[in-house]
Amino acid sequence: MEEVQAAVTAHLDQVSGLVQALSSELRSGIGPAADSLLGFVRAVDWTEPWLMSLMAFHASLLLTAVGLRRHANLQFFLLFLAYSGVYLAQKINIYLAEHWKSFASRNYFDRAGVFISVVWSGPLIFISIVTVVSSLVTLCQLMIKWKRAEIRHRVRLARDKQE
Repeated sequence: MEEVQAAVTAHLDQVSGLVQALSSELRSGIGPAADSLLGFVRAVDWTEPWLMSLMAFHASLLLTAVGLRRHANLQFFLLFLAYSGVYLAQKINIYLAEHWKSFASRNYFDRAGVFISVVWSGPLIFISIVTVVSSLVTLCQLMIKWKRAEIRHRVRLARDKQE
């Protein structure tokens, strides 16, 4: 049991070190950062069912965000849910760190929350960015439509005034 715990701790330290190295190397250049990212990707067993389900969840959430781009209220509700998920990431990490044996082959959940940030919060923040950009594009289109209608109205008023 102690050997397994030591191996899990060593693996967790390795993953945490890779992510920390990635963040420091991003500041110095993209080449070493890419190597650290590749090391992180190789350190995780992406074929575990719970990770595949999580990736499918994020993909369906992204498709939902894109599909709802014309429905502002639903889009903002989705944005609220995504930010709520990011807010609850620490509590989710604590819970999963205590119960990892029931669904995973390794304990990926460190105290710093690096893994949960990468696989949970990162995609949710990306989906939130997609939602905000989509909302801004819709807002710009609405402003253009409004301005065109205003110009047409002014032309109509000027034409009626000349007659």
